[in-house]
Amino acid sequence: MRFFTLVLSLSVLTACGSNEGKKKGFEYKRTQKEAPKVVVETGKAPVDLSNTGIGPMTSLSFEDAVDETMAEKGAAAFKQKCTACHYTDKKLIGPAMKGIYERRNPAWVMNILLNPTEMLQKDPIAKALLKEYNNIQMLNQNLSQEEARAIVEYLRTL
Repeated sequence: MRFFTLVLSLSVLTACGSNEGKKKGFEYKRTQKEAPKVVVETGKAPVDLSNTGIGPMTSLSFEDAVDETMAEKGAAAFKQKCTACHYTDKKLIGPAMKGIYERRNPAWVMNILLNPTEMLQKDPIAKALLKEYNNIQMLNQNLSQEEARAIVEYLRTL
């Protein structure tokens, strides 16, 4: 009986008192380390009002009041050809159009409307926009210069 009591006492002491009998790596830690933060580049397109883009327009400025008749034609063309990808006031597949002339030169806007394929390949702003919008390319709507100019005029009204 003495032997049994001695073994039992040693078992209790070993189990309760020290960490020496435990195997390393067996203990579960209840606190978790915070996962490392991943910094994601937003790829925001730069604002460069001097960039006129690549295409037939080398300059376009607005000195007169909005041509309401042209803007109405532009609104109809925008609704028909652009609203699948662009809202006026928020991002969709492409950028919001409201305030576009605070970010882009009017000639650049005309050139992206008339020449999107080459612009997306060569123009630094168009390439940055392509990256920012998950490489979804702007489709060439085969607009005439008159249609593109009407859309540009409509965008002034937003």
